[in-house]
Amino acid sequence: MLGVSVTEKPPMTSDDILIMAYYSLSLFVVGGVDLGTPIGGPNIARAFVWMAYFGAPILAATTLIDVLLRALAPQSWELKRLRGHVVVVGPGELCLSYLRVLRKHNPSVPVLVVCREIEQSAEDEIRQSFDAKVVIGDITHKFFLSQLKLKRAAKILLLCEDSLRSYEAASIITTQVPNIGHKVIVHCGNLRFMRAMMSTRVAQECQTFNTYHLAASGLVRTHLMKQFEETKPKDIVVLAGFGRFGQTILEELQARALDEMDTVVIIDTDAHRRILVADEQMAFKRDYRLVLIDGDISHPETWTEVRQAVELNSPDTVVVLGTGREEDNLRTALWLKQKNPKAKIFSRSSKESEFATEVAQEKDIIGISITQLVEENIPLDWVQV
Repeated sequence: MLGVSVTEKPPMTSDDILIMAYYSLSLFVVGGVDLGTPIGGPNIARAFVWMAYFGAPILAATTLIDVLLRALAPQSWELKRLRGHVVVVGPGELCLSYLRVLRKHNPSVPVLVVCREIEQSAEDEIRQSFDAKVVIGDITHKFFLSQLKLKRAAKILLLCEDSLRSYEAASIITTQVPNIGHKVIVHCGNLRFMRAMMSTRVAQECQTFNTYHLAASGLVRTHLMKQFEETKPKDIVVLAGFGRFGQTILEELQARALDEMDTVVIIDTDAHRRILVADEQMAFKRDYRLVLIDGDISHPETWTEVRQAVELNSPDTVVVLGTGREEDNLRTALWLKQKNPKAKIFSRSSKESEFATEVAQEKDIIGISITQLVEENIPLDWVQV
């Protein structure tokens, strides 16, 4: 358009923009060989065309070389210059929760997600939604660990579903890289195993946690403590379901609100055995009245036993339906609220549910999800790197 032409005289100075675009794009294929050399027009315009003559094939060649290198050694090419990065092991829901929180606080830090195997859709989500690199390998393999540049990593989160594998990886990492333990965060899904490992070197050097601890501490701090502050007499707490979530709620209540509880009612199909196991690990305090009921939360007779032990329809009563059966939790919460409108009732789900949230708002119950509680209570020093 500035008047520069070429020696082979194709119609580059045509008024048709498509023709000019076609010949311009051909530079990336033939580099100007079939077009001849630039002639005519102002010197600066001719200089721009010469730059395109040399730059186009160089750019094309560089792109091709980069593709070839990635194809021949994709992981080593991506990993060799990493510094100040975050390594997350395990592509499950906990990994996604952590990545969501991390990107809110630190959108630019390099992230490696390590897993043994992963579905293509899950890999695409991690790459596109969180701008993270996915690396396939065994986190307990010493040579593979050496490729992750752990010495230069800002944080290392071992979020494997297999608790023993996480501890094994932490042991290898802290042995390979001295004084790195403060950067290593280990998730343990098995509460009994985590409590049993508390005195080990790995647990003392690294940070260990359980998702239910994060969720329970958030529930107690943001919901139950508010309830206790609003009610003058001591409260009645009903824990319907005494698995990992129920146990950690009671553990947090003992640590934060021991003086606020008059009675704790525990409902579970195996309540007496579970309290013995938990008591062995946590040494429960007995500054409150403890009522154990072996029963199913879906059975009306179970709640008849509860009513015989405590007053359900009271502003001082909190019921947490925390079993792993989400449908039973929600249905029982609605039924209990209808029978006991003064009580404060919580219904647990694993993931956030728009439907459950809508129903909870309509029926004046409180829906809580493990995923939401975990994301709200991930420590800031895990994401501010």
